[in-house]
Amino acid sequence: MMNPSFRPMIARVAAAAAAATTAMALMAAPTGAAAQELKIGYVNSDRMLRDAAPAKAAQAKLETEFGRREKELNDAAARLKTAADKFEKEQVTLSESERSRRQRDLVEQERDLQRKRREFQEDLNQRKNEELASVVERANKVIKQIFEGEKYDLILQDPVVFAGPRVDITDKVIKALNAASPK
Repeated sequence: MMNPSFRPMIARVAAAAAAATTAMALMAAPTGAAAQELKIGYVNSDRMLRDAAPAKAAQAKLETEFGRREKELNDAAARLKTAADKFEKEQVTLSESERSRRQRDLVEQERDLQRKRREFQEDLNQRKNEELASVVERANKVIKQIFEGEKYDLILQDPVVFAGPRVDITDKVIKALNAASPK
């Protein structure tokens, strides 16, 4: 049985192999007077999603949307730590019933904080995925426009094993995305 953690790596390798096979097949096309040079481009998705204005705007939007909630969670964690430290110092002087009550309260607060953190992370991940999908959709439109406008034969995105700077059109895509994004 295959380890599930290897599946994404195998999928990336398979995609890269398919892209390389396609590129080699295109390069092996008939040569001679009828053949023309292939125009191949490559887009570094990670850099595009990090450097393009729409990606930066989406990140800023998420920080604004989730910043207050994250601060509240951090403040609650600090209050819980303070209460736990205080309990540690005072527990030897407390009655058995008071010690048990405060210990239960701390456990309950810890559970509540963990639940809120989990909910926060789920909400944040969902919104990140929504924002990322929007940026990727816009990027794909820009890449298609570049593909059609500049008559590329093939444009690859990650994963690519190797791509030289001559075929890297990431900067061109970022500039087009930045130009198309509302200021």
